[in-house]
Amino acid sequence: MRLFGTVDSALKETVRIVPEESYPFKIIDTKAQVGKEIRYNVSEEHQSRHTSYLLTVENVKRTTGRFYDTIYLMTDSQIKPKISIRVYGKISGPQKPKLN
Repeated sequence: MRLFGTVDSALKETVRIVPEESYPFKIIDTKAQVGKEIRYNVSEEHQSRHTSYLLTVENVKRTTGRFYDTIYLMTDSQIKPKISIRVYGKISGPQKPKLN
């Protein structure tokens, strides 16, 4: 997941996590490796017989620079008890107004 933009813009990305029918799982906990530059939320989405998850990540860094973090999704699956989502951020200076 990439969050690229300027310090004066709202940067937010959402990814949908869909368990395969043959390997179902539930997300039971989430945590960020660092959590300093991002805010995140996981919500369930129910569609007929299937449940999917929406992971929304938002930048909270208010200075220019780059950052890296990992969000861990703990599941009830014995096959894949932890899913890692890498987050990259590059925040540049504010946009300058265009002059004609």
